[in-house]
Amino acid sequence: MASVPPFAFAAAAAALAPKEPGRLSARIFTHGTLEVRWYAPRGTDPQTPHTRDEVYVVVAGRGEFLCDGSRHACAAGDLLFAPAGAEHRFENFTEDFATWVIFYGPEGGERPA
Repeated sequence: MASVPPFAFAAAAAALAPKEPGRLSARIFTHGTLEVRWYAPRGTDPQTPHTRDEVYVVVAGRGEFLCDGSRHACAAGDLLFAPAGAEHRFENFTEDFATWVIFYGPEGGERPA
């Protein structure tokens, strides 16, 4: 998708965005350290830990979010956080599961306030 502008990004358009080779998600927008991606796993979620902090905003479906050994039910509208380096993934998710993924900050993650 395009860089700035536009200033609004529709989930329906993001769902059609192509993934780069070797990536599980599609890049939708970048600005400075901010990177927004679209992620809609099918079947299983093979994620590995990332080098930056990330936030997920669930757009469709429901499932369970595992992060550093904790399990949380999640559904459309929920916000989830995975610190840099944390083992995390989605499990038991519905076929329509989709989420915005928002990476931000420096490699290694930000320090807690």
